[in-house]
Amino acid sequence: MNWFVDIFSTYLYALKFIALTLAIMMMISGLDDLFIDVVYWGRRILRAFTVYRHHPHMDYTELYKPDEKPLAIMVPAWNETGVIGNMAELAAMTLDYENYHIFVGTYPNDPDTQRDVDEVCARFPNVHKVVCARPGPTSKADCLNNILDAITQFERSANFTFSGFILHDAEDVISPMELRLFNYLVDRKDLIQIPVYPFERKWTHLTSMSYIDEFAELHGKDVPVREAIAGQVPSAGVGTCFSRRAVMALLADGDGVAFDVQSLTEDYDIGFRLKAKGMSEVFVRFPVVTPQENKHSRKFLQRARSSSVICVREYFPDTFTTAMRQKSRWIIGIVFQGFKTHRWTSSPTLNYFLWRDRKGAISNFLSFFAMIVMAQLVLLLIYQRVWPDAWQFLSIFTGGPWLEGLLWINFALMANRILQRVIFVTVYYGLKQGLLSILRLFWGNMINFMANWRALSQVIQHGDPRRVAWDKTTHDFPSVSGENRALRPLGQILIEHQVITVEQLEHGLTNRISGLRLGGSLLTQGMITAQQLAAALAEQSGVETESVDAWDIPESLIREMPANVALRYAVLPLRLEDNVLTVASENGIDPVSLAALERKMEHAVKYVIVPRGQVVTGLRYWYARHRNPDERGMVQAAVSRGWLTQQQAEEIWQTFVPRQILFAEVLTSLGHINHSAMSVLLLRHERSELALGEFLVSEGVITQETLERILTQQQSLQVSIQSLLTEAGLTSGQIKELELEFA
Repeated sequence: MNWFVDIFSTYLYALKFIALTLAIMMMISGLDDLFIDVVYWGRRILRAFTVYRHHPHMDYTELYKPDEKPLAIMVPAWNETGVIGNMAELAAMTLDYENYHIFVGTYPNDPDTQRDVDEVCARFPNVHKVVCARPGPTSKADCLNNILDAITQFERSANFTFSGFILHDAEDVISPMELRLFNYLVDRKDLIQIPVYPFERKWTHLTSMSYIDEFAELHGKDVPVREAIAGQVPSAGVGTCFSRRAVMALLADGDGVAFDVQSLTEDYDIGFRLKAKGMSEVFVRFPVVTPQENKHSRKFLQRARSSSVICVREYFPDTFTTAMRQKSRWIIGIVFQGFKTHRWTSSPTLNYFLWRDRKGAISNFLSFFAMIVMAQLVLLLIYQRVWPDAWQFLSIFTGGPWLEGLLWINFALMANRILQRVIFVTVYYGLKQGLLSILRLFWGNMINFMANWRALSQVIQHGDPRRVAWDKTTHDFPSVSGENRALRPLGQILIEHQVITVEQLEHGLTNRISGLRLGGSLLTQGMITAQQLAAALAEQSGVETESVDAWDIPESLIREMPANVALRYAVLPLRLEDNVLTVASENGIDPVSLAALERKMEHAVKYVIVPRGQVVTGLRYWYARHRNPDERGMVQAAVSRGWLTQQQAEEIWQTFVPRQILFAEVLTSLGHINHSAMSVLLLRHERSELALGEFLVSEGVITQETLERILTQQQSLQVSIQSLLTEAGLTSGQIKELELEFA
């Protein structure tokens, strides 16, 4: 037994030197972290007594002042079946913004995801599928490059440009005000990053819950200090907006390739590239504290401003293996690839944060080995205190005041680290999660250690960190009610209703009237009636159909809907019951527009499809910026004067209404502007007093000659009330008298 004691004593002696080495290195790392803490709290106290003493925090309503600029959301998708639909639906329902498009990058060898995206695109006109050139999975950077190529092609075809380019993953839950914040800043900042806060699970899910601890402290303290000191912000890969100037600079720098395809952390890489070009980067923690938010019951010690910041929410990996894979990818990209790509710079502050990025490869090992040493010492202590007649060994930490001081310093630094984590987790998630973060420290250290080991093994195996392949991890997405349902073709519905035959549909498609969509063309050619078209469109959109007389709508209800809103969405208010506003439309309203309409009207909104022309004539009567003579009034006046019978008047009106079309339909049908560009222009037109055609000319979208040609085409497709009155036997003098009376 004595030989075992000798060996164990020798082991403890060696362990002493290991522990001392670890203690010194951990003190250096701890002092480094303490510096960040001091800067953060020092700045916060200073700003409280200087800036915010004289200037209040900016109110979130300021974000509504700028016009909505076109923003593109880029979403790489590999094996994301069932996720894209949820993301698009949740965005449409919650985003307080309308002028955005989602571009989803798919792969030719991933048909399930492509099929899913096709269904989503059918329901959401602002979602576009991109098929990458190479089979997947490639790298996220390669997918993003393909998406950027598709966006530039889309811009050329749509004849407009995006102001901001936003990175998101398919599983992200986007904050309702995120795009408003980006829209507010994108003209002044080239890289805008918002915080990421993982969703909570049950406390027993230690792996995924360890992410909330790390992100709460990283995006609550570390990154804001980094921006303040170095002016450089690392992109998180999600919730990042690049200005157009930044994207164009990246494309020029890479000869048309913006993202480094060999990088596993292309987002981190771009932050340094843009900083090197002298571009402005900002990390924004912007709280949206509404009156409803103030009344909201919060968890104990959860702060209103901290817990209401505009941020990205998502579920992170919930198994040890997937978390290890994800973090090893981050380590390879940031530490190994980053060191090879981004050498030390001439800026001491930037070098300091490069050191902090790279020290993780060391500190993760330090934390794990310190846990191992501590576990052994705890077991030894238990043995010596509990076991009868146990051998008593001299403590490995005997060595004079300097060693005792070192241990107390490390203890204080560790206590500070725990306190900082508890604080930043608590202000967002509440005290319960703040305290549980102490328990999760040990499990998080284990994950980080294994991720470090895996990253190092992969780099050694490949010989070059840039040869390591993209290892995508899967995520969960919060469930959203509703099913993914692609819109059925209008022609197919009309055939099923036995309104037209297959031969008639083929004839209608090949002989479609220029300037009209298929339904309008079939109506004008006499193949279908306005009621049949409305019934088919209602079935296509899954709504009901009604018939409306716009002149019977109460004027008080008309006043409820601003003219710019009615004209923008081509709808008429029908009734307001139980805080639900029912509006009439001649076509389906996409979910994004319907959600925007609800926000603007401050009511829940549902719509019904009405026969063609009923909304158009109603808009001209109630809302048109430049009023024409009241055609309905002219017809009724002719009846009252005995110039027409009531039956004649009804026949004239039934002929007149279905042959009225909007200028925008002719414009898009003729191909001068596509539907996506038209939506952008209509948003800008909301704040203009000009008629739509004059506005488009003033914006340089079309020429005056083109406008006149489109107006001529619109007049030729429509029927005028004057021509119908003439056919009914009224003289030109009688018609002129009616026009003067109802002008």
